[in-house]
Order: sequence, then structure tokens, then C-alpha cells
Amino acid sequence: MPAIILAVILSYLIGSIPTAYIFVRLIKKADIRKIGSGNVGATNALRVLGKGWGITVLILDIFKGFFPVIVLGSLFVPSLSLVQECNLSIIIGLSAICGHNWTIFLNFKGGKGVATTLGVLIGLAFRIPGLNVVLGLTVLVWIVSFVLIRIISISSILAALSFPIFTLIYRQSNLVILAGILLSLFVILRHKSNIKRLLKGEEPRLSLKK
Repeated sequence: MPAIILAVILSYLIGSIPTAYIFVRLIKKADIRKIGSGNVGATNALRVLGKGWGITVLILDIFKGFFPVIVLGSLFVPSLSLVQECNLSIIIGLSAICGHNWTIFLNFKGGKGVATTLGVLIGLAFRIPGLNVVLGLTVLVWIVSFVLIRIISISSILAALSFPIFTLIYRQSNLVILAGILLSLFVILRHKSNIKRLLKGEEPRLSLKK
């Protein structure tokens, strides 16, 4: 139990690393929370820093979710059964997402968690049979909706809503379905400000070139 708790705490701390904040502080000498949308995430970093650095932040945010799921459970608790390892990986992944969304390094005010959630799901897809199909369909929902609408927040919300539905369709375990519902709620709740702007018709579109 102490090893599991340590793995969960470490996952939270890794997820808490405010990548976008650090890059904007180093490159622009500015506080990303006071620029653009004010969000501490890859989308705002893309707007503030441009494509190159924005993609770098995106990749690192994905890695913050992928690394704990793949490494920490096996490292701290190596003698688990396959089912136990999958269950622990889900808990570790949720902890990493919580770290990104509510980072201890910025007074528990973080990003929206989409990139880190993607990293967690990629990691879980290596461990949980059939989850790769669910993840692939979820990503397809994001891509198609973005190409048609070109609003990242809508794409993220639609993808989040579709994920637990796909877990049900493809008969994932009860824990995976529950985790899918939690992840969906996390993403939607973190997009409250975007939803308000969408209702007012003020949410910006991103060009396909960008």
C-alpha cells in the first residue's frame, strides 16, 4: 500500500508540471495566465508561442500522462497480476490528469487536461485489451469535428462525450467505463468558460493552416 500511494503521489506531481507556463515564462518572459485565453495548456501555448513551441508543449503534456501509466505502476509495485496492474494504471493515470488540471505549483489552477488525458489513454491502450480501438475512434471524433468546425473546445468536448460511449459499445470493464465517465466529466467541467463563450458565439476558430 505505501508503494501504491507513493506511485499515485508521484504521478500527480509529474502531471502538475505546468509545461505551458514554464515555456511562456522562459521564452516570452510573461505569465501565460494573463495572455490569450489565460489557460495553462497547449492550445493557449500554441496561440502565444506559435506552432513550433506550441507543439512541443503539446507533446510534453501528452507525455505527462503517458509516462506515469507506463512506468510508475511496474516500477513501484512489480508483482501485481495483469488485472491489478491495469486497475493501478487507471488510478495512476487519473492522478496525473488531476495534477495537470489542478497543479500544486500554480495554486491548483491548471489546464483543461485534454493532452494529458490523451497521454494517459495511450498508455492504458498498451495494457487494456480493446482500448486501442476505443481510443482510435475517440481521436477520430476529435479530428472530424475539428476539420468541420475548427473550434478546439467543441472537438475536445465531443471527443470526451464519445469516449465513455465507445467503452460501453466495446464492452470494456466496469472500472474502465467508470474511468471513462470521470475523464469525460473532467474535460467538460474544465471547459466551462469555453462553453459560455460558445453560447455567446465568441469562441475563436483555429485555421487549418495553424
